[in-house]
Amino acid sequence: MKTKMWKPDGVDSKILSEAAKVITGGGLLAFPTETVYGLGANGLDETAVCRIFEAKGRPQDNPLILHVPDAAWLTRYCEEVPSSAYLLARRFWPGPLTMILRRKACIPNRTTGGLDTVGMRCPAHPLTLALLRLADLPVAGPSANRSGRPSCTTAAHVLEDMGGRIEGILDGGPCEVGVESTILDLTCNPPRLLRPGGLPLEALREVLGEVVLDRAVTAQLKDGERPRAPGMKYRHYAPKAPVTVLTGSGANTADYIAAHMSGDSGIVCFDEYAYRFAGHIVHCLGSETDKREQARRVFDALRAFDHTCVREIWAQCPDAQGLGLAVANRLKKAAGFRVIAL
Repeated sequence: MKTKMWKPDGVDSKILSEAAKVITGGGLLAFPTETVYGLGANGLDETAVCRIFEAKGRPQDNPLILHVPDAAWLTRYCEEVPSSAYLLARRFWPGPLTMILRRKACIPNRTTGGLDTVGMRCPAHPLTLALLRLADLPVAGPSANRSGRPSCTTAAHVLEDMGGRIEGILDGGPCEVGVESTILDLTCNPPRLLRPGGLPLEALREVLGEVVLDRAVTAQLKDGERPRAPGMKYRHYAPKAPVTVLTGSGANTADYIAAHMSGDSGIVCFDEYAYRFAGHIVHCLGSETDKREQARRVFDALRAFDHTCVREIWAQCPDAQGLGLAVANRLKKAAGFRVIAL
């Protein structure tokens, strides 16, 4: 299969209509969001949804997120939508927030991984919002990378992972946020954060009050535990070389890496400490204090090592404040929760 690349010059482009036909015709289309690129199919078409799992090599029990153009679509596909969902949508949609709600029977089991809930999201990218309105159906869309690999923040990354596996890629430029959406379960009380992402936990607590952290945010799910949201159970975001994450102050983690790295080590570090690792392949996350830049760079850094000969990767990790919680989660999952706390 030849994968076509489309780069529209605006939301009124005829290219978007052609891209929307891929979705409505049962095909697979990678699309841009503010977080990462998604791999889209008609979320109501079980055959199309199955193709997502095949293209990604994704486990069948890993649920998908449905992308819609606005909150008015919630009652089409969800039961018992709480008032908190509309409150959050008014505040944060379009934006990097996925809400877990009770699903209606029209959503296939394949889309939800057999769960009675479904994740709903309205992405903040003008091309994709226009695409959703043209397609006029909910688009199931996990990240557009091979399963287990770091997520894609550019169309070139998508082509690297998905070329020849899908019909098309909608090129909307580099993603602004860089980590996936925050996933919040609204079917329980208090609401539960299942995956930290582009919307910080602190912002949710400002609106809702108490929000609890699911154990899967900081630790691996055990064998037999069923994931309630994407990214909870399986090894994710991982480059080919094994990753070890260091938590603690930047100075302490830099000292530890410098003392333990070998000649074929690669380093993910904050800008302030890059000079410590001269002679090694280094990818910087940005300043130790700039969580937004760290989120934009983390997947690019992890992916870049696959084009090198490094045999191990050491990674400095931010604290859990703001977007640091999401960056730390991605690094720890890339490492299979192999973490050294200093």
